[in-house]
Amino acid sequence: MDKRFGPIAYLTGEYPRATDTYIQREVAQLRVLGHDVITCSVRRTDAAHLVGSEQREEAARTFYVVAAAMHPLTVLRCHAQAVSRAPRRYFKALRLALRSGRPGLKGLLYQLFYFVEAAVLADHLRRNHVQHLHNHIAKSSCTLAMITSEMSGIPFSFTLHGPDIFFAPEDWRLDLKIAKAQFVACISHFCRSQAMAFSTDDQWRKLHIVHCGVTLARYAQTENTGDGTRLLFVGRLAAVKGLPILLEAIKDLPDAKLTVVGDGPDRAALKATAPDHVTFVGYKSQGEVAELLAQSDALVLPSFAEGVPVVLMEAMAASRPVVTTRIAGVPELVEDGESGILVAPGDVADLRDALQKIMSDPDLRQSMGRAGCAKVTAEFNIATEAAWLSDILTSYGANTPVNTLRPQSEDDA
Repeated sequence: MDKRFGPIAYLTGEYPRATDTYIQREVAQLRVLGHDVITCSVRRTDAAHLVGSEQREEAARTFYVVAAAMHPLTVLRCHAQAVSRAPRRYFKALRLALRSGRPGLKGLLYQLFYFVEAAVLADHLRRNHVQHLHNHIAKSSCTLAMITSEMSGIPFSFTLHGPDIFFAPEDWRLDLKIAKAQFVACISHFCRSQAMAFSTDDQWRKLHIVHCGVTLARYAQTENTGDGTRLLFVGRLAAVKGLPILLEAIKDLPDAKLTVVGDGPDRAALKATAPDHVTFVGYKSQGEVAELLAQSDALVLPSFAEGVPVVLMEAMAASRPVVTTRIAGVPELVEDGESGILVAPGDVADLRDALQKIMSDPDLRQSMGRAGCAKVTAEFNIATEAAWLSDILTSYGANTPVNTLRPQSEDDA
């Protein structure tokens, strides 16, 4: 089957977002491989996320489900056409919506909203001759994708990230989504193990591992010749990222200069408690983050919960050592003592000691940077990961699904 079968629709809750550049990279690379990828988003992205020309161009070509569903005549037309074309599928989708929500009246109302939106999305997919629907983030947008698939007959798949969905998998019916999906792309072995824990063993064969990836050419693999004091944090300014721990640790490191990239609900509170040698610069584009990495000596990410953070991949691609927490799938990317330092989450003293070690040893920074770049080049290159996803998509489309976790050149686990 030709790799360019399609079109393929990509759906997520908000697209494009400054915090989800890995999805944009995946879409762009699939297009390079010849796929016709139509981007869809449940909601419009806030203007603050459109930080570069790439985001603005993607926003202009994306279909926004809620915006389309705000027009009553559009909704009526889409539902009338859906029920007339395939009444059995239409009512199966309604039953699926009613049985896949959270308990209570609020949960029921949300499911009815998803059902209303599903007909609008299904109409858009039909008009664009879409053959497959792929979703990123397995929460509400994936619920919409599942119901849309049931209504339209278009198969769907999703990329499973975590970690938040693993906190309430029953509420989000992860088991049902896995069962209904044609396949699931898990971002790590850890992520796949959680999917296995919440699904039956007859579903495990379709749980494949597709890493998020970076565009290597974007990051200059320059030697780390700084004095070790220039530290960088990139992430959402929310409690889960552990920034208060970093701010506490850095108070005892007066020589350090920390630049904080990102925004979020805790920005004001964090700025109020930050020492003078911390600078908050807000959201930055992919290109600007690459420049900041080139100007930094190390990246720090003291998160409490993650999947496999793409910003760590970006820092490692730029030959910069990383200091981060020993959680979830992070050790599959960062080898402690080789490409970075892993610390206990929430431990201020452990984080401070790791930063001191990185700051004081230029040879260590150089060797870790080289090791990290080699790791990302081998296993987290968006060109090879998108090619693997393309192989998975086309094999399932041809009804000859791949039977390996990773590409054939890698060891299966």
